[in-house]
Amino acid sequence: MLNKCIFIGNLTRDPEFQTTDNGISLCRFSIAVNRNYTTADGEREADFINIVAWRGLAENCNKYLTKGKKVCVVGQYQSRKWTDDEGKSRMITEIVAADIEFLSPQRSAYDENDIPPTKNVTPQSDPDDDGLPF
Repeated sequence: MLNKCIFIGNLTRDPEFQTTDNGISLCRFSIAVNRNYTTADGEREADFINIVAWRGLAENCNKYLTKGKKVCVVGQYQSRKWTDDEGKSRMITEIVAADIEFLSPQRSAYDENDIPPTKNVTPQSDPDDDGLPF
């Protein structure tokens, strides 16, 4: 049996980070994944995929991801059921991430306007070159 999913999409909200009672890191977020076709109105629809990351992967997601960032998620499809506080039966489907690639470029330490100007330096010839090309 094989249960492996790969999705590329953009975060729909900032990740929600928490720690379990046992001290294990957990991060939840969702991504929007565009469908391959457009509607009759010419609009592209998207699916919204719930993602769960654990431990070190969760910590990295919390540290580096924000709403709008593009990611590639590789993981396993999972659905779970529970009863809420009001006695209603609930169900959720999610991808338990095994690997997440951060596809959006990270903002550099400085803005391109902050790059110091380069000095125009005129190369000087080596006095010992005797006009040789090598």
